[in-house]
Amino acid sequence: MDQNNETSTDFILLGLFPWLGHPSLLILIILLFYTIAFAGNSILILLIWLDARLHTPMYFLLSQLSLIDLAYISSTVPKTVINYFTGKKNISYFACVTQLFFFLTLSLAECILLTLMAYDRYVAICNPLRYTVLMSPRVCLQMASAAWIGGALAALVHTIYPMHFPICGSRKINHYFCEMPAILKMSCVDISTYEMVKFVSTIVFLLVPFILILSSYTLIFLTVLRMNSRKGRNKALATCSSHLTVVSLYFGQGMFIYMTPNSSLTPEKDQVGAVLGTIVTPMLNPLIYSLRNKEVVGALRKCLGRCYN
Repeated sequence: MDQNNETSTDFILLGLFPWLGHPSLLILIILLFYTIAFAGNSILILLIWLDARLHTPMYFLLSQLSLIDLAYISSTVPKTVINYFTGKKNISYFACVTQLFFFLTLSLAECILLTLMAYDRYVAICNPLRYTVLMSPRVCLQMASAAWIGGALAALVHTIYPMHFPICGSRKINHYFCEMPAILKMSCVDISTYEMVKFVSTIVFLLVPFILILSSYTLIFLTVLRMNSRKGRNKALATCSSHLTVVSLYFGQGMFIYMTPNSSLTPEKDQVGAVLGTIVTPMLNPLIYSLRNKEVVGALRKCLGRCYN
């Protein structure tokens, strides 16, 4: 038994960018990002819940996105910070499986939800007369349920399957959390079949949603170009620009990690991509949706006015 108090089934997390100096400064930056993400997403959820003007399908889906981001960043950062301050690096097999499952569930749920949000914008701009029917409260609940349940079912497959591969030699994970590509590198059996399963899943959960989102926005922009009102065009583009920015951040890092060949995906590149997806994006999402959104800013001012009166 070593200083990390590891057992035969424990994994060892080498931490966040272990090859860099000044780990204390890095942890403080991560804590700052986590605080901003936690506060930003919590405030956005609270505003949408409190302000009746934000009780629309678009903001309901946005509140689900904030909830996912809140849980997403919380699935990795607290364990990383605790390990740093306690000096321990080990994580039990059960804790690793649990972390991997929740990480994948939230990641896949966000992918599905971003696609559904693009559909919401498509209906609102291209088919506004039927918007209340196509995006009824019942449909919105079904969309949210589909995102959560679909993400959980897919994550279950990608947790149980790879975690049953035998590990040979060192159980050190060159990462700051239990991430699938890092764990697969420790396997000592042929995983070509699973690699094919992962490839198909990548197409289903990354390429297909990305193509659907691009198709939705192509139709949206064609509709916007035909609008006679300049004010209407600007409003339509404003409501879409925030979502497109978030989509770019999410799918950019996702394709970087899961579509890059394993031979060229170094631990350094893997961690950079993971930080962008699990820490930076959840921090930026509420800021992207809030700063350029007059309705959210108005709801915040209204809420602050009530607090000071």
